[in-house]
Amino acid sequence: MKIGDKVRFIHETGGGVVTAFRGKDMVMVEGADGFEIPMPISECVSIDTNEYNFEKKTVAPKPAEAPKQQRNDSRGAKSVRIDDEPVVTYRPKERPEGERLNVHLAYLPMDEKALSNTRFEAYLINDSNYSLYYAYSAAEGKCWRVRGCGLLEPNSKCFIEEFGRDDLNSMEHVCVQLLPFKEDKSFGMKAAMNVERRIDVVKFYKLHLFKENPFFDENALMYEIVVDDKPVKEIFADAQEMQRMIMEKKSGDTAPRQSAAPKLQKGSDIVEVDLHADSLLETTAGMNSFDILNYQLDVVRRTLDLYLKDKGRKIVFIHGKGEGVLRNAISQELRRKYPRCISQDASFQKYGFGATMVIIK
Repeated sequence: MKIGDKVRFIHETGGGVVTAFRGKDMVMVEGADGFEIPMPISECVSIDTNEYNFEKKTVAPKPAEAPKQQRNDSRGAKSVRIDDEPVVTYRPKERPEGERLNVHLAYLPMDEKALSNTRFEAYLINDSNYSLYYAYSAAEGKCWRVRGCGLLEPNSKCFIEEFGRDDLNSMEHVCVQLLPFKEDKSFGMKAAMNVERRIDVVKFYKLHLFKENPFFDENALMYEIVVDDKPVKEIFADAQEMQRMIMEKKSGDTAPRQSAAPKLQKGSDIVEVDLHADSLLETTAGMNSFDILNYQLDVVRRTLDLYLKDKGRKIVFIHGKGEGVLRNAISQELRRKYPRCISQDASFQKYGFGATMVIIK
């Protein structure tokens, strides 16, 4: 299979022309409507006959058909899905205030009533009179992986991707790259922008942080990317700042609990991390035991990654005695991802059977 080949989908209706490859297993297929669809290579088969009309067409719902899902905003723009294919319709008229670039990133739960199990949708919102070439990427160590890219029309929003809770850990650090311009008319030049944002994955567990907004009928978790032509700048903390912030809870405008951060014992080089749920989270409403365990393990990973180069450092994870589920999960995590670290029971006199000490080697 190569770029330009015509393919048919094996288990779904439709097909198109191969336009690009994404890694070893995914291929981008442009259908008759002009949209590119990511598909596993194993789900595509090359065809020799001119079975499809590959001429680009304007996509619009037929009068007799109702879209499966629709998201409107309070100013008239629509972003709809027809047959599970994201389609966006736009407001054609320019607005005086739209000469200033304003861009937002939005995350919406697909089922608000089942927040602990639902999947999410990501949208990019262009609240300006400029067209935008965009790329939405997530950090992978010191590298990046593109999760969505394309052209975003003026005064519109577009669907980027659907994801589940298993993907949250790979979305903590994202970057939106933008190139603003106007087509077929003169315009004031605006600089290309790279905007990096920290995504607080804990917020995806808290329903009250999904709020009303002017872009969707549903509540959404919103992040500003550009405000009045100025890209949002975040200060990414160094190691010492991370030590203070890594375990902080974030909940709207409320102050985080200081007890949630790693503590350095007085007169010792031992770092102490309390993994009890009530120390890490303001509330566990909407979370089941599996969600809480995953969050506790994420705290363990972040702490170890923070001190991984600090040889000889001792870290005590306080997990409590309980049924031993968290203790066993920590042991498995150490064996799989941190084989060079040594673990043992922490001081029985101080912690009883409720803590594990890890020594960085």
